[in-house]
Amino acid sequence: MIRYTQLSCAALIVALLLATTTTTYAAVSQGYPLQHIEVDIHNRNTLQRGAKYFVNYCLSCHSSRYARYKWVGRDLGLSEEMVKKDFIFTDSKVGDLMVVSMPADGAQQWFGALPPDLTLVARARGKDWLYTYLKAFYLDDTRPMGVNNAVFQHVSMPHVLWDLQGWQKPVYKTITNEDGNERRIIADFELVEPGILSEQEYDRVVRDIVTFLSYLAEPAKLERQRVGIWVILFLLGLLVVVYLLKREYWRDVEK
Repeated sequence: MIRYTQLSCAALIVALLLATTTTTYAAVSQGYPLQHIEVDIHNRNTLQRGAKYFVNYCLSCHSSRYARYKWVGRDLGLSEEMVKKDFIFTDSKVGDLMVVSMPADGAQQWFGALPPDLTLVARARGKDWLYTYLKAFYLDDTRPMGVNNAVFQHVSMPHVLWDLQGWQKPVYKTITNEDGNERRIIADFELVEPGILSEQEYDRVVRDIVTFLSYLAEPAKLERQRVGIWVILFLLGLLVVVYLLKREYWRDVEK
């Protein structure tokens, strides 16, 4: 009976892995390919720049109701006065949660959907998805906001960073799938109206925002990694002590 249960569990795990693999492959092959990004949440300069862009471009519509201005300022090495001056543009206080004053019913009417909370978006979507998403807006006159997104088709969100990146249009290519059917996919983008930043400068802005969102999704990671180093060193020291103690005890046993 026990052996039958173990085999059933093993079969279930294999089936789930195969299903996950198939789903992932389909999502990648049908969508716009994600660009990989590495972030360093220990870089305070990057976090501070990312927080600045976040409160200026994102916090008007998207809340971060699981974080407080005070906590963010503390982790980023900012004083309360600096937080008040650079991060808070409403009547909110430093100890308040990072929420927006936009009414939910109004947002539903204006955008067709309630803007999601961004506290955990980096964990839910992944940093590669966010990085590619913020660079994949393109002009589309069939959409209510006049823009679409190659990563998230028919998204209700406007391109809030358009003044930095500029406007771009998609460059399509035709591919043939395994069944012999042809379809058009977005291969690249062509800039039709430049923004105030160059491509490299805008890329750094997006990296800063994604880094800040990665920190926001798990701020305890900063402290956990710092403490983790000391814990590992302690365990290594304890290992030496235990080994020497073991040798001392077994010396008498072997005699």
